[in-house]
Amino acid sequence: MKIDRIVLFPYSIALALRNFFYDKGILKSYPSPIPSICVGNVTVGGTGKTPAVEMLVRLYRDSRRIAVVSRGYGRRTKGFRTVSVDDNYRDVGDEPLQIKRKFPDIVVIVDSSRKRAVEALAAMPGTTRPDLVILDDAFQHRRLRPDFSILLVNSARPVFKDSLLPFGRLRDLPSQIRRADMVIVTKIEDEVTSSDRLRWRQDLDIRRKDTSLLFSRIKYLAPVPVFSDRCDSRYVYSKSAVVFAGIADDRSVRRGVGWQYSVCEALRFKDHHDYTFRDLSKVASAVRRHPTAVVLTTEKDAQRLRSMDGIPAEVVSRLFYIPIESEIIPDVKPGRYLEQELPALGYEELKNNIKLS
Repeated sequence: MKIDRIVLFPYSIALALRNFFYDKGILKSYPSPIPSICVGNVTVGGTGKTPAVEMLVRLYRDSRRIAVVSRGYGRRTKGFRTVSVDDNYRDVGDEPLQIKRKFPDIVVIVDSSRKRAVEALAAMPGTTRPDLVILDDAFQHRRLRPDFSILLVNSARPVFKDSLLPFGRLRDLPSQIRRADMVIVTKIEDEVTSSDRLRWRQDLDIRRKDTSLLFSRIKYLAPVPVFSDRCDSRYVYSKSAVVFAGIADDRSVRRGVGWQYSVCEALRFKDHHDYTFRDLSKVASAVRRHPTAVVLTTEKDAQRLRSMDGIPAEVVSRLFYIPIESEIIPDVKPGRYLEQELPALGYEELKNNIKLS
């Protein structure tokens, strides 16, 4: 037995007992009063939950009144709060704020108690009450029982090759995959063959035949100014880029930038990093070393940066973020469909596999 398994054995037992008590009804879970989809994982960050939530919003926004419920990681406020486009990320969290600004017509709620949040939404007047709730990062929040659970697995760091915290990035037992109604292997970079799909199902030990297994990739969109009123748009046509990000795994960002720009310098910060002027001074120093480079960051980082004053002018004028979208890779034969038809087929496959009341 490996040393990490020996050290983490009490933690494993505690997790197993908690899930056993919920499975047997010893710990009470409550059905959601509104049709709900849970999006989560068994790891700490890096699986692409926010792009997956946004993908579901795009999928249902024309047919349902949608609300997104999130804990609001890292916020300085407590309890139930409705997110506004004018909020500071420190009050609501960077990811809920990103979702609200991208989809201002939907309701976004932050609350550590998903049960309380959904009950509050259910109590709204019939003309405004959401008829679909997307629960962000709620797979371990078992007190509320969703109608459908989607679990995300990072293709670059599959759970069957990982360990529990602090030796690895697992925050729950990989066996909990069995609770998911759908598993999506994210951040795929190559084609997915039929044998790949079978191998992933076996490696993830997906035993339920009715558990859908899908695959997704990241689609990178055109850079967008972080500060549109103070940006020099000519920098977007530069050949080189200074890249910085405060996310769990910045490798995909650097790869996504690489197809259009030569990355001359990359600065990495921890996930949900609260930027300081010292941090931005490092970025400014990189800009001075590469005076023709554009400065690129992520959409999540942009939410935090917009709340800062005093960012060096040489950074502001060339600062862009790269929006991303999660895109389902449809299970079709190669060459059978045109590339521009594949996203629509992916949406159709995703929606057909989600069963809601």
